[in-house]
Amino acid sequence: MISAAVPADAQVTPAQGYTPPDDTPVIRVGATLFGDYTITTQPKVTDADGNVVTGSAFNVGRAYINITGNISHRIAFRITPDISRETGTGSSLNGSLTYRLKYGYGQFNLDDWMTRGSWVRFGVQQTTWVDFMETLYRYRFQGTIFEDREGFLSSSDFGVSFHYNFKTNYGDLHAGLYNGDTYTRPEANDQKAFMVRATVRPLPTGAPVWRGFRVTGYYDADHYLKKGDRTRGIFGAHFEHPDVNTSFNYLWASDQSRLINPKTARGWEGLLRLDHLNRETSATVKGTTDRTLAGVSYWFPHQGTVSTVLLLDFERVKNKDYTPVRPNEQRWALHMLVNF
Repeated sequence: MISAAVPADAQVTPAQGYTPPDDTPVIRVGATLFGDYTITTQPKVTDADGNVVTGSAFNVGRAYINITGNISHRIAFRITPDISRETGTGSSLNGSLTYRLKYGYGQFNLDDWMTRGSWVRFGVQQTTWVDFMETLYRYRFQGTIFEDREGFLSSSDFGVSFHYNFKTNYGDLHAGLYNGDTYTRPEANDQKAFMVRATVRPLPTGAPVWRGFRVTGYYDADHYLKKGDRTRGIFGAHFEHPDVNTSFNYLWASDQSRLINPKTARGWEGLLRLDHLNRETSATVKGTTDRTLAGVSYWFPHQGTVSTVLLLDFERVKNKDYTPVRPNEQRWALHMLVNF
């Protein structure tokens, strides 16, 4: 073996093709706005003069200010305040739209040691199921997804979570430990919620038509009291294609949601969503709910991730055999989304 000494001042040339990570601090500011005009044909409402009328209202359902950025290629953050209707009696702000913190977290990227897109987050952040489904269901501006709307899960909570992307686009894993009381309330005791979601893409390198097929499992081990379990499980099957998105989700025990979202190359899309909820296992509320949502939308052409959408939809909710009694609901609405 022959060896040679390298002078102390010799220049060491980086490996050919190596690009050092960009550690330039970056701050981005964006916004998300939901607006709608809704006519509620059922149930009727009674005005201050005692007249039975069909309710209608202009509304702003969401007005995010998104502040995101990177301190370095390893450290990222997000701060997002959101509006909420003030309902405190006796307050001068009663009925006003006020801001509260929806997201506020630091993120440590693990790309240097794991697959790209792997990270750890700490703070008030997205929960594992709702965040995943809202990337598939593009109509959050019409209303929340099934599990969120029925009060089973929340989109945000305080905690710490870990995300890992499987190699070769086979799927991802997202697990976290949260307070379990959502972002709207402080922690009331020592109990925490463990949430985990695993999504698998069985044929990531197969024929293009099959690459959009994914299956998902979700489990939430929560406790509202030390001896009070509150667990939930979900199975989902999803198919994404440039012409159509479909999804079927089954929530323990007898609850399910199905959606179909056909698309066209000219910006026009259709939306059909069917939800079924069976509350027979609840100790305080019993009954079944069937929701039908149908609409047509136009997505204005833009570059990049900017979105502007108009959606005309019809929603009908049938509540059957409820204790206590719940009225049926029926409404028409024109929704708007502006996001940049």
